[in-house]
Amino acid sequence: MKRAIHRDHSDLGLLALRAGTGAVLAAHGAQKLLGWFGGAGLDVTSKAMESMGFRPGRRSALAAGLGEAGGGVLIALGLATPAAGAVAAGAMAGAAAVHAPNGFFSTSGGLEYPGFLGWTAAGLGLTGAGRYSLDHATGHRLDRTWMVPVAFAASGLVAACVIRKRTQTLEQATTAAQAEEADDLGASDPGEDA
Repeated sequence: MKRAIHRDHSDLGLLALRAGTGAVLAAHGAQKLLGWFGGAGLDVTSKAMESMGFRPGRRSALAAGLGEAGGGVLIALGLATPAAGAVAAGAMAGAAAVHAPNGFFSTSGGLEYPGFLGWTAAGLGLTGAGRYSLDHATGHRLDRTWMVPVAFAASGLVAACVIRKRTQTLEQATTAAQAEEADDLGASDPGEDA
């Protein structure tokens, strides 16, 4: 009897965690995609992504918004939970990479918020949705054991590639800006020949 009560509490806890995390992720993605909840919408988000080094900006904004919104909705419903958790965690890894130079805490613009959302999404993807979920109601058709390593490997690989490409883009932009600054200094200084 005690075991059944404990299981109910665990499943209720997973439901509460999924609902809260999924709602926050879905709202965060809807800000990017649709401009809801005070968000900028896709056009402005595309330009922002471009300025942060994610190229092409529109495709990056769509991927981030869909990863957050889609992953969040699926997490909240408890449907395809391994894939949903992996996708949302991958999207938040990209966001955390943007904030990482500012340290950990969000008060200084750090990675605390996206890191926490990504970590929680990953934890839910690994743990599963529990009994109060669409995965359970559908007989776990979209929540098979093999899906966990596949989903997380794919999401991790994509996130690593996106973050690496962004890092290279920023390094190239920095090098180009330094070269331009050196050219400007050289043009304004007549040199020793004068």
